Amino acid sequence: MTETLNIDQIRADFPVLHQQVNKAPLIYFDNAATTQKPKAVIDALSAYYEQDNANIHRGIHTLAERATTAYELTRKKLAAFLNAPSTDQIIFTSGTTAGINLVAQTFGRANVGKGDQIIVSNLEHHSNIVPWQMIAEEKGAEIKVIPVSDAGVLDIEAYKALLNPKVKLVAVNHVSNAIGTINPIVEIISLAHEVGAKVLIDGAQSVAHLAVDVQALDMDFFVFSAHKLFGPTGVGVLYGKRDLLESMPPYQGGGEMIKEVSFSGTTYNELPYKFEAGTPNIADVIAFGAALDYVQAIPSEALAAQEEALLAYATQKLQVIPGLRIVGTAPEKIAVISFVIDGVHPQDIGVLLDKFGIAIRTGHHCAQPLMQRYELVGTCRASFAFYNTFEEIDRFVLCLEKTLQMLG
Repeated sequence: MTETLNIDQIRADFPVLHQQVNKAPLIYFDNAATTQKPKAVIDALSAYYEQDNANIHRGIHTLAERATTAYELTRKKLAAFLNAPSTDQIIFTSGTTAGINLVAQTFGRANVGKGDQIIVSNLEHHSNIVPWQMIAEEKGAEIKVIPVSDAGVLDIEAYKALLNPKVKLVAVNHVSNAIGTINPIVEIISLAHEVGAKVLIDGAQSVAHLAVDVQALDMDFFVFSAHKLFGPTGVGVLYGKRDLLESMPPYQGGGEMIKEVSFSGTTYNELPYKFEAGTPNIADVIAFGAALDYVQAIPSEALAAQEEALLAYATQKLQVIPGLRIVGTAPEKIAVISFVIDGVHPQDIGVLLDKFGIAIRTGHHCAQPLMQRYELVGTCRASFAFYNTFEEIDRFVLCLEKTLQMLG
């Protein structure tokens, strides 16, 4: 029997949830954009600045040593969280976008040539499209796109047809940020490897909802952001296979990423520091460690069950609203519902729902090619986390109905 969560106790851990917005209790349904932070994360951030504020790795005084230990502890926690073979393969970045650009500008620039191909999907966030377009333009390569069905499912047969020895990299998301589809990355990775291509998985939307074992999935690269996993903004993670990371040139030059510097030449540091030039985001990396502790203390089956129940309940409640159509009805999806309503602009809905204290996302969700596929200017997106409730969904639907009456 799956353990159930004490939602009231969990909600008490998130200070931001206990406020009035426009004289109404806040309902936060924009978790796909960023998740809220438990007090443990906020406290860890404050504690670093109040007690341990110092630069890391090179200082020999007590504050520097404490800060270094705490910073590197987060790296160890991440290696365990992803089941990475080594902490050396955990690279800190500023976010998912930075991780993708790092791979594009190092692995991509070194391995993609004229006439080669890069495959992306029609479900991608702009950050997993534009960096590859830049490399393709620079190198004279081609971008190929895996099509998506009306339901929001990737066409695997079309993907198979795209694969050939010219493909150097496949870059797809684990989960669509716009419509919530969970992609079959096991099959995607395996098929790519059969033709010698490497694979980058954008895990920005998956790490808060799904278990990720980079070794079992045979991932070449995996990227995600802390702020979508109940941690701070400004921190991201790049995992890569050791042989690939060691073969890639440094991305940025400066302190930390070097061994020796002279005017006659420079030698570069070992992994992971080769890719971590300059003073890093120390405080937020340390606070991210607290976020990992918090999430992993919650039984994963109970967390998944709560989010699945929220998704099913909201889907049922929304489908009775006249003129409402859910965009993205894949059989496997996370707790995200994108929808449109006949004759109503998504932005108008979002603005009026905010007057009721309800935060959703409207627009193209940084996925304009997907919106073009569905011939939409954008959608309304409600995205849930385990701290959301069925009562919030009831009020959301009620206020949505009031909004439609107002827009008349």
